[in-house]
Amino acid sequence: MKKLFVTAMLSTMALASNAQSLEKMTWFNEPTNYEINGKTLTMDVPGHCDYWRISHYGFTVDDAPFYYATYGGEFEAKVKVSGDYKVRFDQAGLMIRIDKENWLKAGIEYVDGKYNLSTVVTHHTSDWSVITLDKPVDFVWIKAVRRLDAIEIFYSFDDKTYTMMRNCWMQDNTPVQVGLATACPDGEGFKAKFENFQVKHLPDQRRIEWLNKNK
Repeated sequence: MKKLFVTAMLSTMALASNAQSLEKMTWFNEPTNYEINGKTLTMDVPGHCDYWRISHYGFTVDDAPFYYATYGGEFEAKVKVSGDYKVRFDQAGLMIRIDKENWLKAGIEYVDGKYNLSTVVTHHTSDWSVITLDKPVDFVWIKAVRRLDAIEIFYSFDDKTYTMMRNCWMQDNTPVQVGLATACPDGEGFKAKFENFQVKHLPDQRRIEWLNKNK
């Protein structure tokens, strides 16, 4: 019985360790109004802020809220995202960032009256890809998996079935900032909510392969 109790406790601790403590994270472009309640972050997204570099539009902006923690190695990160989207380009989701020239953001973006699953990947210049949804959704789960020099981005409406929306390159063996990002380029602001943000460490793929070859 004691052994079973210890095993159960260790399993509980392992699960708890996957959840990122919101109170211990760091702001980049801290918004004026936000609230942390347990595993939920709500914020009033300020107006006229965004992340973008150069391509297509010809300007660079780096002034939207981003709440993050720094991780090395390989990992899986996910969060439940919802928002009171109002005008063109209102958006909320995950962001992974090395510096101002190397980052990605993925989540919901409101464009032309429709909800879009949106990903922007930036290596000096930004690109943008979208999947337009047939109807509005109350929330979406966004998941990012970093393996070696690639990051895979997935979405889900139930946190069970995930579908890939993007695979992109990101420099490996480099610490990255992982967290929650919003933007409101055109409007005067909106409310966004993030729930159950989790980051789970994944064993290094190269080390696993080396160990398998050198048993």
